[in-house]
Amino acid sequence: MNELDDQQLRELLPRLRRFALSLTREAASADDLVQATLEKALSAWGGKRGDGDLRAWLFAILYRLFVDGQRRARRYARILAPFGGGEERSPSAEDIVSARSTLEAFERLPAEQRALLTLVSVEGLSYREVGEALQIPIGTVMSRLSRARQALRALSEGSSGAPSLRVLK
Repeated sequence: MNELDDQQLRELLPRLRRFALSLTREAASADDLVQATLEKALSAWGGKRGDGDLRAWLFAILYRLFVDGQRRARRYARILAPFGGGEERSPSAEDIVSARSTLEAFERLPAEQRALLTLVSVEGLSYREVGEALQIPIGTVMSRLSRARQALRALSEGSSGAPSLRVLK
């Protein structure tokens, strides 16, 4: 795939925006992140390997830009701190409450876990594609995804106030 396919990019925009929205939780920030992703992809297009999947490549760029932005924001905050600075059937009430509970639990997960769940469960990327996008081994994707699902289940059932993360050295 040597030529950049404008139609393919247009088809991926809603997916990129959905992923960005799951990370940023703000429509304006998500739009900015998608725009930055496309700018970076277009400027780096000449150096892209032809054997990779465009979708996974764009998700990888978006995720890296998000993580870099988060790091930058934390760094600036530390620096500025001293200065004060459905038509067929309508859903039942139980379905609505359950869906809201799951969405609220999803929002409380760390960004890394939300990203994994979104890429695998919503976007349908394979573990290999997610590993390439996030630059981690497939086994790590599988174990982190398992922990993310477990944390989501625990949060949506109300058994834990915050997901616990294991720190590896």
